[in-house]
Amino acid sequence: MKVSVDRELCYGSAECVHRAPAVFEFVDGLGAVRPGRERTGDDPEILEAAEKCPSQAISVTEVPPSPSRP
Repeated sequence: MKVSVDRELCYGSAECVHRAPAVFEFVDGLGAVRPGRERTGDDPEILEAAEKCPSQAISVTEVPPSPSRP
């Protein structure tokens, strides 16, 4: 799973940073996913942060598996 924050929707409530500080941070007053933490979307804390985000700016999406190489 991949987690992302739509900065056009985010208004800086800090719910994501409060709920999962290891994954989210504040950048210029808005929520953002910490670099290298984008693929942690299946963590229950991340799912809760997405659910509780008042602006619904957090997305958790399925990442298709990489194709096998011969």
